[in-house]
Amino acid sequence: MAEGVLFDIAGSIIKSLGSLALQEIGVLWGFKDELRKLEDTVSTIQAVLLDAEEKQAQNHEVKDWLRKLKYAMYDADDLLDDYSTQLLRQQLMTRDKKMAKEVRIFFSKSNQLVYGFKMGHRIKAVRARLDEIATDRIKFGFNEHTTATQFEHMKRQDTHSFVHGEDVIGREDDKESIKKLLFDPNMNEKNVSIIPIVGIGGQGKTTLAQYVYNDEEVRRHFDLRMWACVSDPFDMKTIIVKLIESATKERPKSLEMDPLQSELRAKIDGKRYLLVLDDVWNENRGTWSDLEKL
Repeated sequence: MAEGVLFDIAGSIIKSLGSLALQEIGVLWGFKDELRKLEDTVSTIQAVLLDAEEKQAQNHEVKDWLRKLKYAMYDADDLLDDYSTQLLRQQLMTRDKKMAKEVRIFFSKSNQLVYGFKMGHRIKAVRARLDEIATDRIKFGFNEHTTATQFEHMKRQDTHSFVHGEDVIGREDDKESIKKLLFDPNMNEKNVSIIPIVGIGGQGKTTLAQYVYNDEEVRRHFDLRMWACVSDPFDMKTIIVKLIESATKERPKSLEMDPLQSELRAKIDGKRYLLVLDDVWNENRGTWSDLEKL
């Protein structure tokens, strides 16, 4: 288990816990304080992960500490997955009139109380394990790093769109599932359809996107394909420059925002295009909306 993956899980948990939607549902179901405490605990642990990784080779106790942390982090991530699934279920069901009755039953006051009670207990149990692990960190004398330092240390290199198909193993079913979505005529009725590929670091999300991007049927289906590695921060101008370069294989003539957006829109206007945004961390809906308008 690479501790870089542990760091990614911790970051994913912190981002999930900080999302407005989860906080609002936490208030509704009565465990907002538990979510905040869990976020504080995970942030405390994340601050020492880089130093722990360096020390584990010389200290078996540190290695055991990281092993316990790995399983606790997985449980916390699974818990938030369940939490997010219930939230997504609510959002999707309420859009479907046929499911409206089921939604009313599931999200009735009594069911909310039962679900909130169960989730509250699960969150407390996971936080208790992580609190114990966080307390144990003190005896190892780990050095703490600021979040900015951590992300600078862990920053990925830019990705690219190419992969040899024969180098990709065991992702054929995933590729076909995404192709079905891309080729779905109902998707094509929308101006912009978005298919997210999500998961913790190291699961092969970029490789899967590359695999789909280079598929022969996908190449024939789209008039234009573009790839941009976004990373953090989500900078609109940088992304547009990367998209233009990907589409034209040339550097934009101007780096001012207005001519950039004009050049991008001129390039994609009237075309069926596939755009891959890789390594995205942004959860700001306004920023997404601004890019989608272009």
